[in-house]
Amino acid sequence: MSRQVQVLDQFSRPLRDLRVSVTDRCNFRCQYCMPREVFGPGFKFLPHAEVLSFEEIEVVVRVLLRLGVTKVRLTGGEPLLRRELPSLVAKLAQLPALGDLAMTTNGLLLSRFAGALAESGLHRVTVSLDSVDPGVFSEMNGVGANLQSVLDGIEAAVAAGLGPVKLNCVVRRGLNDDGIVELADFARRRGHVLRLIEYMDVGESHGWRLDEVVPSAEVIARISARWELQPVPPLYPGEVATRFRYRDGTGEVGVISSVSTPFCGGCTRLRLAADGQLHTCLFSRGGLDLRPVLRGGGGEEELASLITGLWRQRRDRYSEERSRQSEPGGPKVEMSYLGG
Repeated sequence: MSRQVQVLDQFSRPLRDLRVSVTDRCNFRCQYCMPREVFGPGFKFLPHAEVLSFEEIEVVVRVLLRLGVTKVRLTGGEPLLRRELPSLVAKLAQLPALGDLAMTTNGLLLSRFAGALAESGLHRVTVSLDSVDPGVFSEMNGVGANLQSVLDGIEAAVAAGLGPVKLNCVVRRGLNDDGIVELADFARRRGHVLRLIEYMDVGESHGWRLDEVVPSAEVIARISARWELQPVPPLYPGEVATRFRYRDGTGEVGVISSVSTPFCGGCTRLRLAADGQLHTCLFSRGGLDLRPVLRGGGGEEELASLITGLWRQRRDRYSEERSRQSEPGGPKVEMSYLGG
């Protein structure tokens, strides 16, 4: 299949970024994603036969690269729970049109796999780190996971050449918002890039409430009260984070403001769930199942046609239209299924 011109949706947004969920399983039970009262011992995750193989993922990624995608991020659930993940990284890293191959992880297993991932061709890693207070961290991950294990994983990633590591923190009022400055200090001193994310109403299981959202403007005000900040222009059109640099030269910090200042107008992301469902929005209520083509003898041309049609009819602007939502079409898909 020859390379096609870049595909645009109904709002002229190009297809550029792909998130690939390699598993719906996770070893954390964070309240904002997989609360343990919902995802308990009896929860039924995807059967192995329904999960895309590495070969199937490679085919989908190869097609999408020909449709304009340049950035691929591996997610979960927790991607490091997927067996032999470095072999998938190696398959994707050799695709010639891929400009950026990254992974988002909770970091608990990262010290074990960082070297193999780097050797396989992973470019960089993002670690979800909601607090550097051991007690708060333990409470937020829902399973009592040890903070030091994650910090060791971050250091292993840096040593393997996967740095600077990006740290993602979901800020929730009354739970971890009083540790924002401490987390920023941790990132500054170690040369990591911090992203502070507004608590979002993704999925249906977390009991989201607007009064638990800490607006990004408040987050930046707290940090700038400690260190002087300077706005940084976007690196590219549609960049999700609003970035600031520390005037003393010790790196940058960014905020993701999908609740207080939605940015759907510039969204260029497509999401491939572990079961082959393709979703055009993080707040999706359903996806396009690619498995019938992948497992029914269809080729790359058929896949390209399906995906092109999906993107060209895309009109998703959930965050911008949140206040006018009448909640049609059933429940939203859970974040753990889409990979954030």
